[in-house]
This record gives sequence, C-alpha cells and structure tokens, in this order.
Amino acid sequence: MIAPPHRFRLPLPIGSAHASFAVLAIMFILATAIVSAAEKAPRPNILWLLIEDSSPNFVGPYGDPLARTPTADRLARDGIVFDRCYTAPVCAPSRNSLATGRYASSMGTQHMRSTRPLPSGVKIFTEYLREAGYYCTNNVKTDYNTSSDWSAALDEVSAKTDWRGRQPGQQFFAIFTFMQSHEEFLQTRKPLKTDPAKVRVPGYLPDTAVVRSDVAQYYDLVEAADAAAGAVLAKLEADGLLEDTIIFYAADNGGVVAGSKRFLNENGTRVPLIVRLPKKYTHLAPASATGRNGELVNFVDFGPTVFSLLGLAPPAQFQGRAFAGPARAPAPEFAFMFRDRMDERYDMIRAVSDGRYRYIRNYYPDRPLGQRIDYLWKQASMQEWETHYRSGNLSAAQRRFFEPKATEELYDLTQDPDNIHNLAADPAHAERLTRLRAALHAHQLAIRDTGFMLEPMMVALAGADSPTVVATDDSRYPLARLISLVDSLQLDAGPEALARRAEAAKDPLPIVRYWAAVAALDRLDTPAADIAPLLHDADATVRVAAAEAILRRGSDPAALQVIEDAIVQTQQRELRLFALNALDRSGQPPPKILRPLLGQLAASDDFTSFDYYLARVARPLLAR
Repeated sequence: MIAPPHRFRLPLPIGSAHASFAVLAIMFILATAIVSAAEKAPRPNILWLLIEDSSPNFVGPYGDPLARTPTADRLARDGIVFDRCYTAPVCAPSRNSLATGRYASSMGTQHMRSTRPLPSGVKIFTEYLREAGYYCTNNVKTDYNTSSDWSAALDEVSAKTDWRGRQPGQQFFAIFTFMQSHEEFLQTRKPLKTDPAKVRVPGYLPDTAVVRSDVAQYYDLVEAADAAAGAVLAKLEADGLLEDTIIFYAADNGGVVAGSKRFLNENGTRVPLIVRLPKKYTHLAPASATGRNGELVNFVDFGPTVFSLLGLAPPAQFQGRAFAGPARAPAPEFAFMFRDRMDERYDMIRAVSDGRYRYIRNYYPDRPLGQRIDYLWKQASMQEWETHYRSGNLSAAQRRFFEPKATEELYDLTQDPDNIHNLAADPAHAERLTRLRAALHAHQLAIRDTGFMLEPMMVALAGADSPTVVATDDSRYPLARLISLVDSLQLDAGPEALARRAEAAKDPLPIVRYWAAVAALDRLDTPAADIAPLLHDADATVRVAAAEAILRRGSDPAALQVIEDAIVQTQQRELRLFALNALDRSGQPPPKILRPLLGQLAASDDFTSFDYYLARVARPLLAR
C-alpha cells in the first residue's frame, strides 16, 4: 500500500465546512483508488543481472570517467543507485549468502568451493518463489557453495534459459551472470581500448606499465559484461516485459585486479548495485524510485527484499533485511564481511563498516595477505607486484601485502579509499576502534560465526551434518568465550597472555586447544616445550597446528611426523590440505619419504576437483 499524495490543488473556496468536507472526500477517494490499484497490480517479475568481479569504479553511474557501461547508465537514469552495497570478496561464498539470505559464515559454507550442507530448514530461496507460482531460472553460473541438493529451487539452469519457458501469464524470477568480466579473462593480454596512462592505480600496487595495463584491460572486460547484460535487457524489452519487471544490476564481488578480489578492503567487498522499478511499482521504492541511496546494503538483504517486493511472507531463515517494498526495515548501522579459505590457502578475517570507517580483524596475523594462490598469480599485475617486492622496490604500504598482518586494522574510507593507512594504533581513533570491534563481536555472536572451527575440525565435528549443529551448541562451541580468549591471546602483548595460552592448551575442548596452538604461531616467545604436548592431542587439527608452531622454531622430527601423518591419511581431504599448508608455511623442506606422494598430488589438473587445491600446494613444496 502507498500513502495518499501530500498536497492537492483544488478549485474550491476555503474557510467553508462544506469545502473542507469536499476536500477530505476527494482525498479519500483518490487515496482509495491509488491503494486499490496498487493492490490489484500483478506481482512483478524479478530480473537479476550479475556481472562478475567488479568494484563500483568500473561502472559508469559511480562517477569514473573511464567506465563505459551504457546498460548500467540506462538503469541508473530510471532507477536507484546504491552507494554502499557489500558482500564477501569472492564468488562462491558471496553467492551462497545471496541465494540463502544468510551469512555463509553462520553456516560453515564460507570456504571457497565448500561441500558443507545447508542447515536444516534452510533452502535456496527461489524454492519458496516456485511454491508461490514463480518460474525461476538461472543462466548459467550457480556456485551456491554447498553440497545440499538445490534442484527444487530452479525450473531451469542452462546457458540458454530465460523467462520464455514459463506458462502464459506466469511471473518469473531470472538470474543472469555475465562471465566476460571474470578474472580468467585478465590472465592473457588483449588489445586495449582503455588508455593505461589514464587509469588510477590503487595505492597498494606499484605504479608500473604492467599494472596499468591490467587495470585498463579490466575496464574493457566490464564494458563487455555490461554489453551482454544489455542484450538481455533488450530481449526483455522486445518481449514487452520491461515495465512488468523489477531489475537488479550488481556484481557478485569486488574487482579483480590484484589486491581487490579475495580481500576485505573496499575494492574487494564493495560492489555496484542499481535497482530499477517500473512506474507501476515505484510505490515499492525505499524512498524515491530514482537517484542515489547511501544506506548500507548487504547481499543477505537481497532475498528479503525480493520477498517484500512480491508481498510474500519471508521465511525464518533470512538474516538480512528488506531494503524496499512494504516490509522494508530501517537501514542498519553496520555492514559485515568475512573471508576464510580462499582456494588452497587458509585464513580467517572479519570486517565491519559503518559506511565511513572499516575495521578489519585478522585472526591469523602471522600469515600475510599475499599467501600464494595459484589462480590469482596468473595475473600479470600480481606477478609484477611480487617481483617488485622481492627486489625491494616497494613502499611500506605496497610491501605490507607480503608481510605478516596487523591483528587489527582501521581505515577512513573517505580519506583513504584504498585502505592503506591503518589507524588502529592511533589514540585519536581508539573509541571508534572499540565501537567497531564491539559491533563485530555482537554480530559474530548473533549469527554464531562458524569461523573459529578451522575447516578440517568443522568436518570432523559435524560429520555429514551442517556445521551449525556444532556452532549452535555452546557446550561444544562456546563462542563468547572463544572470542574473548582469542582477543586476549592476540591483542594482549604481556606475559599474562602466555599464561592464558598455557591454560587454554589443557582445556577439555579441542576448539580451545586449537587456538592455544594458533597463539604460538604469532607469539614466537612461546617456548617450544610448552607446545610439544599438543603434538599428541586427540584432535588432528590441533596436532597439525602445534607441529607448525614448533617447525617455525626449527626442524623437529616429531612435528614433521605429525605433518606427514596428516598428509598421508586419505580419510579427510581438508585435513590433508591444512597439513600441506602448515608444512609450506613452516619453511621446512618436505621429508624425502613424502616426495613421491607430493608428486602424485601435484599431478592433478582437474580444476573442478578439490584435489586441484592439493596440487597447488604440493607443487611449490616439491620445488623447495
């Protein structure tokens, strides 16, 4: 329903009771007619146009003069441009949140190419739309990042599908993904349309001809993706459906040039979002149906918003809020982001933004952001960045990518859009840091963040069930205690932290003992003798973490044997990957007895298989 107009200019005399009554009567009639028309309007179709891997600066409505995106420009002229839309920094976890309306980090599905099932009662939300009579299609990328069967969620998935397979008069929900801008197309050089001399190089990258060429080529790739989106829009219009369809135009994660996609900075997590509502549905807009909107939006909000636009009761699974339609909720104070395993490399990072400042919490500060990820390193700009690092030709801000991380980071997004000036230690920002840290903690508790269970431990504890069966059980996963403990171990530099670590190492819960071992990775003043008992822990993940901590202090046969056992075993591939990473990070050469197995693992070339991740870590180990 919509409110009646605020003003009426009527040719009636004022100061008369009859006139006043007449005005009220006419207002009532007009309002009733408007509401009645809105209620009788058929439900809209929904079309999602998702370009791959793009930050807002590559999309014209966000003001970059080099961007050439006429489809986005057209939708922006008639629609709403959202300035602060955030998501995870890589496709599969991002799409998992998009498809469920839940943070993947709340379900244990945040690791790249996850094979964890969805929690009981959680579905890909288009299954509910199908039950409501909608024809639901996906062209063509799914990447839902779960082992759960989602076949009931879609009528068709193919490279040719659209809305034309529906029954006459049936409303549709259609998703199109445009791969032309995917990072794979930045791995080979193409003739450039964009002038490299005119691009802006982010402050964390070296300003070289190679880097400029990658940035320029990415403008060209986004232009191609936008043109493909335009072809779908033209088909919609040719079918006479443009004014019956609400259109979302977005990217699935941030831009792909080295240092953005996969990382929790603005360039990796902020994406374009444009929503066009036809005239008959403008009453569903959050405010004006055109112009700019500065409120915080997250991918978990897309599902609730679709249900609100369609007038459907939202399922209980949603963790986001509707930002348009009659069920619209107030804008949140914060937006939250997450990053865990990216391809073959393990990490855990969380971020929160209030739109002006960004707080980042690194739970493995000993690991640089620049852990070598084979697929990322195929980019010329990534190779150039590393070459300049090894030759010592980088500024401090540019070197930081390859060095151990700060445990906490704080950035002023207005003054520092590239997030290179860390304000976390600045006393002038202490109150702001505390506020954002508290907001992150509250969010982690509210969603029961599963990230404190490293993936192999998650698999071992949950078995075939969703990791939420463990994460929601405080007796096995005391989350508030874990957050407090890890903060105290990592943020307190005093001797008391060592005492707490030693106490945690004896805790009955493996998840607590694991973080005691992790603390020893960063606190090299922890004596190896204090870690050694964990080599015999009942939990394999704890044993491997302790072995890595000991091996960072020097070669140790017992620690190497723990790593070897975890690599040789075949029952759990996630444990094998974790152990390969631990050996790689330790800097120790692999035992000779492991080399034949490493050779077998390195031979995998099936890009779609988890074994390919094992191969990517085994290869550099063999070369050591």
